[in-house]
Amino acid sequence: MLIGNVGKEPEVRYYEADQAVAQLRLATTERGYTLQNGTQVPERTEWHNLVFYRRLAKLVEQYVHKGDKLYVEGKIRNRSYDDQQGQKRFVSEIIVDNMELLSPKPQNAGEPQSEPEKTIQQPAQEDGQDKDLPF
Repeated sequence: MLIGNVGKEPEVRYYEADQAVAQLRLATTERGYTLQNGTQVPERTEWHNLVFYRRLAKLVEQYVHKGDKLYVEGKIRNRSYDDQQGQKRFVSEIIVDNMELLSPKPQNAGEPQSEPEKTIQQPAQEDGQDKDLPF
């Protein structure tokens, strides 16, 4: 799980049968502190590559913007590819399964400000069973 701020607008692409994938960079910051002996430990910011699929990707496209604060849960995926010069590059990504928007909604004129959290989960993979049955 990570809590951080979105670094730039999400990149969303669509592929077969109206399926979507969204990618964005999330900054997490560990505050600086001072040890008992007076040594200063500086603040440290890490950048994470997040990937959202299907329904979550469409929601990211609609609701997530640069600067927004997010809580995400997911799994780490490492992959490699060859760049244009033929060099092998390695990438670590978080495949997001669950997301909460922690930023308040923008206030429209005349509306009171509220800060509802939106929790969005990636649906489980279909296994051929009808999920709408009540039993």
